[in-house]
Amino acid sequence: MATNCEECVYYNYDEETDSYFCDVDLDEDEMERFLRGGTQSCPFYHRGDDYQTARHQ
Repeated sequence: MATNCEECVYYNYDEETDSYFCDVDLDEDEMERFLRGGTQSCPFYHRGDDYQTARHQ
């Protein structure tokens, strides 16, 4: 499974802080495991598709 955050749907830019962040809604246990690096690859990674909206039109 890929771990490149820059291609992930949940990787968003915040203009106020001028930084990128992961926008996945994690519960307390998932966040702890994520911050400790307890996973080999991100289980929440979902590849972004810029043309997904255009296909539905």
